Amino acid sequence: MNTRDWPIRAKLTALVIGPVTALLALWIFATSLAFGPALDLLAARTLLYDLGRPGEAVVAELQRERRLSVVQLAGDTALPALAEQRTRTDQAVAELRRRVDGPDLRDAADDLLDQRLDQLLSALDALPAGRGFIDARKVDRAGAIGLYGGMVNSAFQAFSAMANLPDHRLNREALALAAIGRSRELLGQTDALLAGALTAGRYAEGEHEQLVRTIDNQRFLVENAVADLPERARAEYQRFTEGEAYVRLHALQDTLIRARALPADLDVRAWESSQAAVWQGLRDFELRGADDLAERSVPMAVGILVRLAVAGVFGLLAIVVCVLVALRVGRSLAGRLTGVRTAALEMAEHRLPDVVARLRRGEEVDVAREAPELDHGGDEIGQVGRAFNEVRRTAVQAAVDEVTLRRGLNEVFLNIARRSQGLVHRQLALLDRLERQTEDPDELAGLFQVDHLAARLRRHAEDLVILAGAAPGRGWRSPVAVVDVVRGAISEVESYDRVDVGEVQPAGVLGRAVGDVIHLLAELIENASAFSPPGTRVDVTGRRMPGGYAVEITDHGLGMSPQALADANRKLSHAPEFDPADSARLGLFVVARLAARHGIRVELRPGTPAGTTATVLVPADLVTEEPALGSAGPDAGVGPDQLRVAKVTRRNTLPRPRVARPGRDRPDSAAVALPAGRTSSVEPPADGDGLPRRVRRRGPATRSRPVVADTPAHRSPEEARRAMSALQAGTARGRQDGARVAADRHREATPAIVITGPGTPGGPAAVPPTPTAAQAGDPAAVSPSSAAARAGDPTGDAAPGRAGTSVPGPAAAPEAPTATERDA
Repeated sequence: MNTRDWPIRAKLTALVIGPVTALLALWIFATSLAFGPALDLLAARTLLYDLGRPGEAVVAELQRERRLSVVQLAGDTALPALAEQRTRTDQAVAELRRRVDGPDLRDAADDLLDQRLDQLLSALDALPAGRGFIDARKVDRAGAIGLYGGMVNSAFQAFSAMANLPDHRLNREALALAAIGRSRELLGQTDALLAGALTAGRYAEGEHEQLVRTIDNQRFLVENAVADLPERARAEYQRFTEGEAYVRLHALQDTLIRARALPADLDVRAWESSQAAVWQGLRDFELRGADDLAERSVPMAVGILVRLAVAGVFGLLAIVVCVLVALRVGRSLAGRLTGVRTAALEMAEHRLPDVVARLRRGEEVDVAREAPELDHGGDEIGQVGRAFNEVRRTAVQAAVDEVTLRRGLNEVFLNIARRSQGLVHRQLALLDRLERQTEDPDELAGLFQVDHLAARLRRHAEDLVILAGAAPGRGWRSPVAVVDVVRGAISEVESYDRVDVGEVQPAGVLGRAVGDVIHLLAELIENASAFSPPGTRVDVTGRRMPGGYAVEITDHGLGMSPQALADANRKLSHAPEFDPADSARLGLFVVARLAARHGIRVELRPGTPAGTTATVLVPADLVTEEPALGSAGPDAGVGPDQLRVAKVTRRNTLPRPRVARPGRDRPDSAAVALPAGRTSSVEPPADGDGLPRRVRRRGPATRSRPVVADTPAHRSPEEARRAMSALQAGTARGRQDGARVAADRHREATPAIVITGPGTPGGPAAVPPTPTAAQAGDPAAVSPSSAAARAGDPTGDAAPGRAGTSVPGPAAAPEAPTATERDA
């Protein structure tokens, strides 16, 4: 056994542990040997008075009832004395049950006696049924004797289990007294057999042989039992056998044994008197012996307990002395080493983590104060203490340096992220200008794709800002509709075309949380599309809840294991510190940070029948009623911060419309059907005379347009995207100029063309027709980011190095723009 690594206290304890253990084991062994017998002796008195006396009374009453039952079966009429005897038997049985069910007897009884008591009670339960058989004369005399004999035998088995005393002399006497009781039972059976035969006038078949066996067994049992009694008890029994009643009964028994038939000259009165006297004498002898045993067992138990107490006291004193010596020897050395150990643990478990936590909160830490010098003496232990002082100081300084370095890295990340944001914002602005200037639908579609990539780059740059512990910066002054927030989130993911927006109940999100909610939903939608097969859809729905507003994102992939779900939900509910080693799950970390910032609950659960469902519960304090719409359209009276999402994000998530335009009639206004049945219309551009006004790089608005058929011809997806680009370009420029003229002259609104689609109250949308020449050459179609930039939201995040510059709102997807309303 290698003791080199044992602590000092263990080594000192080992010096005395051997002797102390041996002494303790010896003390326990001696105690167990003496304590159990002492308790058994004390329990003997309880067993005698709670079981012996009541049980013997039940046996006596059963023997009397048996004799009367046999007599009634031998005669022709019922015996009134039998009914009275049954009442006395029932009273004795009830008293025995009360004692057996009491706590004292059960506590004093061992397992064997408990089992015998249960058997006795079960046998007594059959007494009413046996009486019924006797009254109905369904049993003969031998059957009645056997019925009562079984109950009496169960009682004597319980008495035998009581004879389990630790002292062998007492135990032998108890067994002898039990045997005398059995001999008395055989004497009672002999009386019952003879009483039945006398009543019937003859022996039944086999009764004489049974009578002879019973008499022989009774004599044998009593002679062997008396031999085990002490001398004084044997002398008492000898005097009893010399009495007149015993001698007369013995002679009558001999007569019955010799005569095979019932003797005609048998003196019945002499039999009854002598049998009753002998039976009662044996009972008294038995009870006196039991009382004597109980009285002698108590002093023996007390003596054992006294000896046990003395031995226990001395043993405990010896153990205490050994322990005190060991403590005295090792206290000085172990105490000083414990002080060093305590200081080390206090540093590792409390002081150092507290220092790190304070540093992360930005507090200043004094190394000398946090790692003071501790004096442990001048010997070897003191040298260890001084070495530990240096270790403590170095550990605190290392913690300070590590947190400082980490804080610097966060600043670097934040600086890089801000610069990336600035570059992305400038790129989005440049793309916006290029989209306005281009007239080629192919180039415009390509610019939209680059615009979408730039919007995603902006979200990833915001991820770096969040990882660095700062806020991304995008914000709104006024509430934004939840449906627009959802669409803004969809427009920032790669596979936006696989996302289906289901029912989104009307509600709004406070402006201060809109940017973070869009980012959070975009991360979850991106996750859902990335971890599900390309051919499946991602469903997004929203509904009001008692505690706020719930948005559910469901994919149809393989799902997650229960362990993975539990781990992800734990991270989402308690935003952890960023761990670079867990870079594969940056999305969950970003979602957890954003959710913790606004008290949003995010939970993942298995989807039905497969996949994963992410539930985002926005708290009630961030949810408002859906922003109201003015009578002139959805953007009437709405500030720039709302237009930034409400106009831009609708572009890609609304269904693509199909518009049927008359060939010669100029449309006076354009309208878009929004969720919940809202439509939007604006005036067409006009000059001072009410005629259409020219727009730069565009032909006269009054030139004729070709008639377009209602049913579009088959075209490729690229042609459809070009058509949608041109369609939005024309409608956007018309709404821009028309709204400005309408504000100046308050002209009455002309009939509008309503564009509806699936998911809106207006019905399904048709595929757009081939664009007109004016639409195809319109450069006014703008990118997903340009409309938000022109909305002029003063609360948007400013790119680093561009103070005061509004940043774009959430980017839309790079699909060809629809005819939904946008900023002019």
